[in-house]
Amino acid sequence: MNKFAPKYLVVGSVIASLAGLTVGVTGAQEIPALQQPSKQTESADKELKAFAKSYLEFHKIRAEYEPALNKTRDPQEQGKIEQEALAKFDKAVQKQGLTLESYFRMYQSVNANEQIREKVLRLIDEERNKA
Repeated sequence: MNKFAPKYLVVGSVIASLAGLTVGVTGAQEIPALQQPSKQTESADKELKAFAKSYLEFHKIRAEYEPALNKTRDPQEQGKIEQEALAKFDKAVQKQGLTLESYFRMYQSVNANEQIREKVLRLIDEERNKA
């Protein structure tokens, strides 16, 4: 295992499992701001929009790096490719005001709550239509 392992285990699992928003996650903690309508609704909406933009960016990055990952069988080369993709994704989520960890927590919440998932899917569609 390399010195980047702890961070890459979390994000690696994100990269490996983010095939779509339909993947179920059991036992996921919901984001408190997303559970409480009222003052926090505007803040939660901003977080969901940031998540939707990051989600789309993830898929762009995944499409860019996945062919190279599938092409090589060398674990060191795969690690380098994953690190490069992760750094790019980290930068993308930071641009949206998130961290990799907060993105992953939101991903779990989206999958654990049908109402939130539907809202995020609408936001993703809106972002796709803007592009």
